[in-house]
Amino acid sequence: MENHLWEGYVDWRGKAAVRTKHGGMRAAVFVLVVEVLENLAYLANASNLVLYLTQYMHFSPSQAANSVTNFMGTAFLLALLGGFLSDAFFTTYNIYIISALTEFLGLILLTMQAKSSSLQPPKCDEKQQQVQCQQVGGAKAALLFSGLYLVALGVGGIKGSLPAHGAEQFDGSTPRGRKQRSSFFNYFVFSLAAGSLIAVTLVVWIEDNIGWQWGFGISTLTILFSIPMFLAGSTFYRNKIPLGSPLTTISKVLMASVLNTCTTPSSSNAVASMSSSPPQCKEEEEGGDGSTKPESPSESLKFLNRAVANTDSNKVIKCSVQQVEEVKIVFKALPIFACTIVLNCCLAQLSTFSVQQAATMNTHLGPLKLPPASLPVFPVVFIMIIAPLYDHAIVPLARRIAKSEMGISHLQRIGAGLVISVVAMAAAALVETKRRAAAHGHLDSAAPLPLTFLWIAFQYLLLGSADLFTLAGLLEFFFTEAPLSMRSLATSLSFASLAMGYYLSTVIVSVVNGVTASSGGAPWLAGANLNHYQLHRFYWVMCALSGLNFLHYLFWANKYKYRSHAPPQPDRGRGFASSPPGRDIG
Repeated sequence: MENHLWEGYVDWRGKAAVRTKHGGMRAAVFVLVVEVLENLAYLANASNLVLYLTQYMHFSPSQAANSVTNFMGTAFLLALLGGFLSDAFFTTYNIYIISALTEFLGLILLTMQAKSSSLQPPKCDEKQQQVQCQQVGGAKAALLFSGLYLVALGVGGIKGSLPAHGAEQFDGSTPRGRKQRSSFFNYFVFSLAAGSLIAVTLVVWIEDNIGWQWGFGISTLTILFSIPMFLAGSTFYRNKIPLGSPLTTISKVLMASVLNTCTTPSSSNAVASMSSSPPQCKEEEEGGDGSTKPESPSESLKFLNRAVANTDSNKVIKCSVQQVEEVKIVFKALPIFACTIVLNCCLAQLSTFSVQQAATMNTHLGPLKLPPASLPVFPVVFIMIIAPLYDHAIVPLARRIAKSEMGISHLQRIGAGLVISVVAMAAAALVETKRRAAAHGHLDSAAPLPLTFLWIAFQYLLLGSADLFTLAGLLEFFFTEAPLSMRSLATSLSFASLAMGYYLSTVIVSVVNGVTASSGGAPWLAGANLNHYQLHRFYWVMCALSGLNFLHYLFWANKYKYRSHAPPQPDRGRGFASSPPGRDIG
């Protein structure tokens, strides 16, 4: 009878999950639909927020850009909190519901402020200089940022729980389950794009032409509707039982390594017994996807092996070989995580300076006047086309050529995204040079420049493509490589990388302004008029940083060794982003 149950998993009522009833693609479909709604609610405002802050809250362009990057950075960084709580104390099922309600509350506050002029700063009045473009402050600013950061808290919890919740529906111990899980991550990115498409077209148009209260209101209703949609799949979900704090395991191993280094071991010391860490479920017992538990520590990161020494003291922090190897997995993946931060710093420009660039240009497309924040429609449509093509054509072809289960490795996908980001920033610099040339003689004019905003679409298309390759690769990489007890937290690192990128963008803007101002000239990125910015030079700086970052990534990708989840195959040599036996390109 036990063979019919998913060990370590329960249904929404807390009863043991049944193999014939719970999990699989049927359950994951609900997650994909919910992601469409969730990303629509979030991105409808985030993509256009920089214009809301400048036009209605009277921030300067650089202040608005920094505020948006800080907001989006915080939202994605809080994914770590959602992932941690899902692994340690709650299920991903519960975290999603709590987070969606939190985002709903924040959107209600923003809708109220957008609807009531008494909750906004005075409108700009050219006849009264003393109140002209007065920036929001006091209680009104408190309301604005309370709403924004409640939304950020909710978004973080959702990003930290929903991808892992969907991926947990598949049996990682079978080839069929692993292939379905890989398809899920591809379609998860497709769902992100589908929600984005509606957000940056319909909702952004409503915000710009009818009113921001309607835009916020649509987002509020959308996130509210996502909750019953998520609950509709309750009878099909299998929910992983929380296995305790992964941070406790990491801290324990690190502390034991340090203390055992300072303790003289007895002559009878040996590797600690595995009995101190009983398996929680079949996948945990087999290392997550079918690999067996190690009997002795591996040779990598040898300083952590000291944590399993049998000493007469420090019994409280005695560690098993399994715990040490789990911590090693986390440490080995961190350089890959770090190498994606610069890419996400480039992506941050799409929500800030790129929108402001487009706002100065001719935004007519035939008889239609399109809002600048709708520019992401180009990469979004591209992602929606390429994601199914990648899953149903490119990957099967790669599997046949490479004669491996996965065909294209996770690290190869990430590397492709990093290369595209270098090209994207070079294109952005060239387009900004062209825009500045068109602005010559019209620097202080409020009229649109005689240049179509479709030129900006190049950097959107390229960076959107980079995001497609990198995000899907990161999500699957972290989920499949992480120990079972840390999967939600590890998957949330994909969004934490986005957060770090947005924060890094803020830091780089401040550093660039500080350095250029200290050299005796005007800061490159300061003032109320974008036409006076040296944005093209800033983009060249980002291009150079992206190139150096890719070289850094090559070093760590070639050193990384995947976890083995299947019987070994003949060694075909290792190279850039090499793959685990039986799973990816060798």
